[in-house]
Amino acid sequence: MAIFGGILLVVGIILFFVQKNYSTKLQSIRSATSSTVAELQNIAREIAGEIGSGNLREYVKVRGIIRSENPLVSELKQAPCVHYAMRVVREYEEQHTTRDSDGKSRTETRRGSETISSNSQSIPFTLQDRSGELVVNPDGGDIETTQILNEFRQENSSLLSFGAFSLSVGLGMGGRRTLGYRYTESILPCDREVLVIGTAADEGGQVTLRKPIQSDKKFIISLKSEEELAKSTANAAKGFFYGMVACLLLGAVLLIVGLVLKS
Repeated sequence: MAIFGGILLVVGIILFFVQKNYSTKLQSIRSATSSTVAELQNIAREIAGEIGSGNLREYVKVRGIIRSENPLVSELKQAPCVHYAMRVVREYEEQHTTRDSDGKSRTETRRGSETISSNSQSIPFTLQDRSGELVVNPDGGDIETTQILNEFRQENSSLLSFGAFSLSVGLGMGGRRTLGYRYTESILPCDREVLVIGTAADEGGQVTLRKPIQSDKKFIISLKSEEELAKSTANAAKGFFYGMVACLLLGAVLLIVGLVLKS
């Protein structure tokens, strides 16, 4: 009982940090100033005229369309995008033998999986609204993607190939029998409306949205509207808060009871 209580306390501590992250994200959504591209460009010109260029630092949220003249091509589905994340997972089964208290052995078949390849790439892109366009540097951003691939292939070949992806794999992997491979891929597609929350800076005479320097301000690139994003983030923060409280309280009770019974 004491051990289970200790495990719940650890889970509660983990949930505390997860909940704190979502609370910070929600605060970032609410505190960022709603702006248009033209407004930021005007502010940049005013600041440049007073104290010189390169001094714009505004934490803002801007909504617009993703544009790119030379987009990325995703590795598996070969889809045009400005960010993608792919993963290849091997699914297998293996024999597992256990012994009971009488020394009798029992063999059963278990399924498992392991990631054999993963990759992600991003490129700067243009954010265009009705008033103009600016550059977004997505490095370090919390990027919301849309899944375009989730396919399981029953294959047991020494060479995997899917789109631009290829990989040589061993056939005999520790006694495990390969069932197949699951290919998944998610992208941030071109020509989609997106909400970007980050720091606006004039770099080289051009307004750019990028990751804030301050740790309490999040850099968010979302396909949701501001209202949808705020609502989903608030619900997540609330859910993790209740989970944290439950784990900490129950864990503390079980730990105390377990120690009392042990003594």
